[in-house]
Amino acid sequence: MTTMDTLLRQSRSMCPFLNKTSPATLRTLSTATAPRHVSPGGGSMSNLQVLARRCPVMGKAMAVQSARTDHCALNGVFGGKRAYGGKAKIHTTRAQHANVAANVFRRDEHVVLMPHPAQPSPKLQHEAAIPGPKPAAPVTSKFDYQEFYNAELEKKHKDKSYRYFNNINRLAREFPQAHMSDKEQRVTVWCSNDYLGMGRNREVLQTMHETLDTYGSGAGGTRNISGHNQHAVALESTIAKLHAQEAALVFSSCYVANDATLATLGSKLPDCVILSDSMNHASMIQGIRHSGAKKMVFKHNDLVDLETKLASLPTSVPKIIAFESVYSMCGSIGPIAEICDLADKYGALTFLDEVHAVGMYGPNGAGVAEHLDFEAHATGNPQGTIMERIDIITGTLGKAYGCVGGYIAGSAKMVDTIRSLAPGFIFTTSLPPATMAGARSAIEYQMYHAEDRRLQQLHTRTTKKMLVERGLPVMPNPSHIIPVLVGNAELAKQASDLLLKDWGIYVQAINYPTVPVGEERLRFTPTPGHVGKYQEELARALDEVWDQLGIKRTADWAREGGFAGVGVHGREDVEPLWTDQQLGLEKEVGRRQLGVAEAARCIEMSMDEHEVEMPLVVAAAA
Repeated sequence: MTTMDTLLRQSRSMCPFLNKTSPATLRTLSTATAPRHVSPGGGSMSNLQVLARRCPVMGKAMAVQSARTDHCALNGVFGGKRAYGGKAKIHTTRAQHANVAANVFRRDEHVVLMPHPAQPSPKLQHEAAIPGPKPAAPVTSKFDYQEFYNAELEKKHKDKSYRYFNNINRLAREFPQAHMSDKEQRVTVWCSNDYLGMGRNREVLQTMHETLDTYGSGAGGTRNISGHNQHAVALESTIAKLHAQEAALVFSSCYVANDATLATLGSKLPDCVILSDSMNHASMIQGIRHSGAKKMVFKHNDLVDLETKLASLPTSVPKIIAFESVYSMCGSIGPIAEICDLADKYGALTFLDEVHAVGMYGPNGAGVAEHLDFEAHATGNPQGTIMERIDIITGTLGKAYGCVGGYIAGSAKMVDTIRSLAPGFIFTTSLPPATMAGARSAIEYQMYHAEDRRLQQLHTRTTKKMLVERGLPVMPNPSHIIPVLVGNAELAKQASDLLLKDWGIYVQAINYPTVPVGEERLRFTPTPGHVGKYQEELARALDEVWDQLGIKRTADWAREGGFAGVGVHGREDVEPLWTDQQLGLEKEVGRRQLGVAEAARCIEMSMDEHEVEMPLVVAAAA
């Protein structure tokens, strides 16, 4: 008994086609070729293969095999290990048929060229090779792409997580005011990440205007081609100085910076393992996924869980601990010093995302890592500080600095490695000169002017206090973020809509996947421009909207045992990261200075609204 007979006997019970087709017919089908059909390897397909492609089972298996064959044939051209290495020899010219050159034969030679034998019609040959009835090909419809889109969007609508964009146009001269699509409709923006209002800073705008007039609107290419210029060099030098690091590298955004850096290091370090905080931003999660490295997720800010996972790995294995300083949706602060200790103990790199902290913390605005050694950095002595222990710091130019872009900072070798290997940097057009010049101006301004971030912290304190006194469920944290728990996606959207419609207050509802289902919230971010009148208006509006929609207050959450830090019995009050001493509240002169800054801010806003040039407001207010 042949092998084919054995296979046929085993398969008859599963395949209707094999059950009703004789072995002789199968042999004929397997040896006869179908000239109109070409196999992945380049030869003709047998008639049996042609029929098998119509089978819903064998068709899929053959498609997989075909893909594998194509992958091997094209490896290094469209993908695979050789995609970025080696040189594939690919013919790019039109295929040429073989022919005899005119000078091959001597003139005295007589050559008889034999004619090609006549070929039967492909259709007749195909039909003659397959005796018996012809099975009909199954009728299949084309994939409905629009239906796919509709189904995905319907899921978002059903779980109330579909995102609506509001037409918000922030006004530089009326900060924190904006207008809607109707320019006469003013609203107060309470959820901007322009935490310090630097998007309207006079020095920044002047620098950008001058650079734009001199160098034009765009960079003209990637850094490797024509996008490398004095503005990039100066900006990266300023960032490195800010973080007390050897070098820095600017990206189009910090999402790209995180993604590109983690993907590059995770894929290049042999057998690398990346340990990621469970509440890390999507950019880090995506970078880890793109790296292909092994990932271990540790519980949010849980040092015991992190150390358990570190201890389970061999000391010789490269490891990266990826975490944030300020977690933007809940406002919690990462245990930076303790994570550095664990990294030293187990031989890991530290990757710290300071996106929501740069400009906001520390005497120079370098972030939480700087803030933890406030006095040392205030006196210009960064040696041995926590910030110096961090291997890789990432930050943004698009939040507290009011511009756009992201960056990494660290050792010169690490930065050069990412510059040389990361596709997210190599193949992206450089930021415009005006943007880089403006970002540099913003960083330098905040390095020498701490009043904005001190005033922002005071506004955060007073706003939190007003909301807590009204029983509104503020999620406790030590940062500048004010998340107010709603706990339901539909209610969060309704509250956002009512605040905008009835009160002229714009705050976007935060829902899944940004936060877990059931932890939906409104997220408020006071700025130096949210002076007393705006704070009082917000507290009054939230109080009424909570009553109108019947949203749970802190007491309601407490009766249920507490949730997401709200209404938890016996929980100690969370002290703000900025201390009274650092804010200058312990001395009369410090309080007077902050009062002057507050008055100056009010006067500046009033004069901006009337388009009046402001003189030395601080001196006038004093």
